[in-house]
Amino acid sequence: MAYRYMLMRARGFYMRRYSLLVMVSVFLVLTAVLVSVHLSSHSRGAERRSMQEITAYTSLPTEAAMALTEEYETEHNIRVNFIQIPPEEIFNRLREQSKETGSGKASLVLAEREILDRAAAAGYLVPYASEKSDQVAASFRHEKGFWTGVWYDPIVFAVNQDYLRTHLDLPNSWQMLTQQRDIRIGTTDFMAADAASNLLYSMIGEYGEQQTFDMWRAIQPKIMQYSRYLHTPVRQAGMGEVDLSIAVLSETLRYVRDDYPIRVLYPTDGTCAVVFGTGIAFRAAERDAHEAEQFADWLLTDEAQRALARHRFYFLTTNPATLAYQTFAGKNITMFQSHPYFTKEEKENLLDRWVKKVRLSGE
Repeated sequence: MAYRYMLMRARGFYMRRYSLLVMVSVFLVLTAVLVSVHLSSHSRGAERRSMQEITAYTSLPTEAAMALTEEYETEHNIRVNFIQIPPEEIFNRLREQSKETGSGKASLVLAEREILDRAAAAGYLVPYASEKSDQVAASFRHEKGFWTGVWYDPIVFAVNQDYLRTHLDLPNSWQMLTQQRDIRIGTTDFMAADAASNLLYSMIGEYGEQQTFDMWRAIQPKIMQYSRYLHTPVRQAGMGEVDLSIAVLSETLRYVRDDYPIRVLYPTDGTCAVVFGTGIAFRAAERDAHEAEQFADWLLTDEAQRALARHRFYFLTTNPATLAYQTFAGKNITMFQSHPYFTKEEKENLLDRWVKKVRLSGE
């Protein structure tokens, strides 16, 4: 009996001791977890605080700029703060930065070719070349390396597939479009969007004002409607409201990917494009300029193309080494050779003459 009593007391003692050990072990494990979480949180906080940031001026749509900066920050832990402003304001800010004695605010410009050419000529950009930028065709970059084109968005013919099935004579050139009789055409008003008016200026640079106006006078009677927005003519072609629309490729590809019955034709006698490129700003801080160069190179990669495509922006890359370029059926588009730059007053006068001599000529 005494032996059993002593055995029970010993068993209770060991059970209490075991329970205490379990509690201590649990406490130590929880403490380790909490310390680990704290250190991890502290590490992430320090990482966020140490994240480098650069500032870039851009005329890209806000959604496109955000898609790029979010992807780049995720991949490289560097934040690109885009300031979205009109091209003329970009030029003015670069001019002000060039007058500063110290480092300027912006290190990068991502904008249209015209503003980059003007900034380069004024001395507001510095040359930069790399292995990636050197792969870009000479027609898409500055001859002295002051800017490099990263994407372009050409004017194309968006043709309704029902029309194609009933017509063997595909209108795949501007000349054929002037001669095509049984066709309804949609286009964006030259006075409503820069990408549309750029077509008029480019054709004048390529063919001269008289021949350009003659071509558009032949096309004019077939135009069902001048639209206000770039996407409207594409939608009209997809819905069968017109047979062919003169449109930018990026908007056309959105509707193609939404399964609208549209086929893209590229004018065989040439077309124009809005070209977006990068330039390194004069008086950018040395470290910022280096990071801006790295970001400019990244924009020439498939990763950047995928980031844009996920947000439904379908610009064509200028880098022939990318998979996006190699798999694109229209990569050998014939481009106009002339790149005319008109002053604001000259553009207004050209549009005024177009309205009087072409658009209202038959009324």
